[in-house]
Amino acid sequence: MAGIEIRHATLDDAAAIADIYTQGILDRIATYETEPRTEADIRKKLESDSERHPTIVAELDNTVIGAAWISLYRPRECYAGIGEFSFYIDRNARGKGVGQMLLTALIDEAERLGYWKLLSRVFTFNHASLNACKKQGFREVGTYEKHAKLDGEWLDVVIIERMIRSNLT
Repeated sequence: MAGIEIRHATLDDAAAIADIYTQGILDRIATYETEPRTEADIRKKLESDSERHPTIVAELDNTVIGAAWISLYRPRECYAGIGEFSFYIDRNARGKGVGQMLLTALIDEAERLGYWKLLSRVFTFNHASLNACKKQGFREVGTYEKHAKLDGEWLDVVIIERMIRSNLT
């Protein structure tokens, strides 16, 4: 999509990010979460973001249409170079390359921050996310079977990872 700007999120983006994240929750395609996110929830997250754990957004015509972030993988120091990531795209912008743009920017950000690996877990039926990640060099490591229940149904997730080779020293 032409005209998309990728940038770091600000507190002013909280309502839009909450709406997009809530779409992912309600659509039951991207998370085990079941409670919609509020602007206050996202503001709290953005306020606690650090240089090490950034949130970025995709914006088109002054409207946020996607968001991605790096979160702490594990608190132990030996895992400091591993980031867990998530990305969510507005329903009206899905399938148009926004996820690719966000993932490219997130990988660049992770490289700049010294991460040696990004990883996530994706529902086995979320083909759009799996394909977007595959195009960005993520590999499928395995599957957690019956990882958790969503709406009373056990769901499996694919474990994906991408090495950032320039930071493997």
